[in-house]
This record gives sequence, structure tokens and C-alpha cells, in this order.
Amino acid sequence: MPYYRRVGEIPRKRHTQFRSPDGTLYAEELMGVEGFSSDSALLYHRYLPTAIVNAEVVEDHRGTLTPNHPLLPRAFRTQDMKSEQQHEVDAVTGRRTLFGNNDLTIGFAIATAPSPLYRNAAGDELLYVQTGSATLETTYGALEVADGDYVVLPTSTTYRVLPHGETRLFVIEATGHIGPPKRYLSTKGQFLEHAPYCERDQRGPDGPLLADGTDVPVLVRHRAGLTRFTYANHPFDVVGWDGCLYPWAFNIRDFEPITGRVHQPPPVHQTFEGPNFVVCSFCPRKVDYHPESIPVPYNHANVDSDELMFYVGGNYEARKGSGIGIGSLSLHPSGFTHGPQPGAAEASIGVDYFDETAVMVDTFRPLELGEGAVNCEDPGYAWTWSGRGPGS
Repeated sequence: MPYYRRVGEIPRKRHTQFRSPDGTLYAEELMGVEGFSSDSALLYHRYLPTAIVNAEVVEDHRGTLTPNHPLLPRAFRTQDMKSEQQHEVDAVTGRRTLFGNNDLTIGFAIATAPSPLYRNAAGDELLYVQTGSATLETTYGALEVADGDYVVLPTSTTYRVLPHGETRLFVIEATGHIGPPKRYLSTKGQFLEHAPYCERDQRGPDGPLLADGTDVPVLVRHRAGLTRFTYANHPFDVVGWDGCLYPWAFNIRDFEPITGRVHQPPPVHQTFEGPNFVVCSFCPRKVDYHPESIPVPYNHANVDSDELMFYVGGNYEARKGSGIGIGSLSLHPSGFTHGPQPGAAEASIGVDYFDETAVMVDTFRPLELGEGAVNCEDPGYAWTWSGRGPGS
């Protein structure tokens, strides 16, 4: 939950006259979620944020989705995706769709070029920087992000991504809002003592980002598709803002794992929640210390959810030997009982530390496959528990 912040110049009282040095009024913009009933921020623009001079339909680059049918556990290798050789790719139009359903779209981008100015008006976005670094410019200011950073971008935030060399991004586009689990927060929104991260771990823009320009294009995603607005003036013209709604970053290395005497279930790793999905962080940690514990997960059937795991560091003990490596994704759907690789349970006995980092997305509606996933699938993964191929 982003806490109250005040950045740049603002007047003492909201919704009162606030003038520039030449005497003209700054234009207020209230960014608020759930109408006027939840978190908001009040931004002060040099120019009218409403002044558009053109709007045109843009072809959607997401592509179509394919059902997971026949129902299979599947694995995918983003490490085999290559940056385009013919032209540079950006973090917005260069996203390749991996998975999706009615609640979210999951994409992957290998960004090498600045993105266009972009606004997602259909829901919050969560970016995870797998490798590389970038400057994320927004109407609220800039954020420097690097490998291991999660970035939460509230709905309708105008931003662009300026990568510093090749930067690999795992992107969740929700149809609603993304934030910390409610059980981590007090009734007034403060992180509680049992939360695995807190306000000290969050970073937000720390100063205004003022840019000049006229007739500036902004790509906008909305419920019907994509539209390109042309703004009379550059949207990065905010001299100051305050409130509790803004982009923020948090590094996965600042997540404090919760462990126990026996194997702990995935909810102890939960980091974010969104509409009909959760995001968890599996980090290097001491593992189960009961004298008869089995540190790797037990076989389990998540009857109400699909489980997608993105392996981003170390060596994931439970699936060692299955072809999973850094950059791999495994999809274990509802209707399939999944668990550790054969022999992993026995091999884990006596181990006291796991050096693994992974981002997990559990969805409560089935995930369908996008073009990006179809083109980097490992076709042998489903049979790794049995060691036998289909029909053998």
C-alpha cells in the first residue's frame, strides 16, 4: 500500500488557486480509483491534461489466445527468445503475449529501445525486471529500476520505459488493481509487523519530471483496444503532486521469507494480489528445520487455480532435472496434480538452505496460451514425472 507522499510544488490547500511564476493557474488533475471512494493523488500541470488534438485507432499487438487443450502441464523457455535482429524492440509494443484470461494478460519483452508514451486505462500493470535496467519516466516523475525490481503502475499512469541496454521484462496487465495483500495491512493502510516487506522497501518518484513539447502522441490501452491520442502539450508537465496513488518499485531481494519447521504453503510467499490472481516471491531462504522434514513441496492439486512459475535465479530444487532453468516458466493447471521431480523429495532431506528465486502467478481462472508461449514451449515437459512419452 503506497503511503502518503508529497513531491515538488503544491499549494497549502487542495482545490485552491495555485499559480505559476507568470501568474497563470496550474491545472489540477485528480487521479483516483473506485470513483472518489479510494486512494488518489492530486497532480498540478503546467498545461491542460485534457487538451487533445487527434485520436486514431491502433492495431492491437497482443494477438489471440489458445486454450490449454489437451490439458497439460507445460514449460516454456523465455531464455530462448532473442531480441529482434532486424529492428530495436521497446517494452510496450514489443511485448509478446505469453498467457491470458479475462482477468489479466501476461507478456514478456526484450527491450532495447525507448518505448512510446503509453497509458493502460484498462487496469494496473506489474512489471518485473528479470535482467538489465531502465529509467521509467512517468507523469509523477522518474524511477530507476534494475534486475529484481517489481514496479506497480496504477491504472491510467502515462509512462515510458528507457532501457539501458537489453532489458528483459515480465509484465502483468490486470483488468483491475494490484497491491499488497490486505492481510499485510492495518485498517489504516500501514504494513503490519508480520508483513514480509514494508514501506521502507518501497521506492516512488522523488521529483517532478518536466518535459516540453507539442503535438505529443500517447498510446492508450482501453477496454475496446488501442487508441493513439495526440496531446497539445507534453503530459510530463507536472510541477508537483501529493497523495497515496503513484507508481512504486520494490526489489524481490527485500522480500523477507517466512519459514517454519515443516514445509510452508505458497501463501506465505504472497507479495501482491489482483483481480482473481495473486503473485508470490520465492526467495533464497533457510528451509524446514523439523528433524524429519522434507524441504521440497509435497504433491498438490490446486483445484481452483492455475499455477505459473517464472524461474529467475538460483536453482529451483523441486524441479531439478526437468529441463527448468533460469528464464523458464512452468504452467501447472487446475485439474493436474503436480509436485517435485522424481527423487527430489529424498534428495532434499537434510538440506537447510535453498538458493532459488522465482515469481509465481496463481490465477483463479484458467490461463490460455499466447503466441510468445506457443513459440518457446518445451514439448517434453509434461512427461518428466514419468520419464515416458505419450502412448509409450
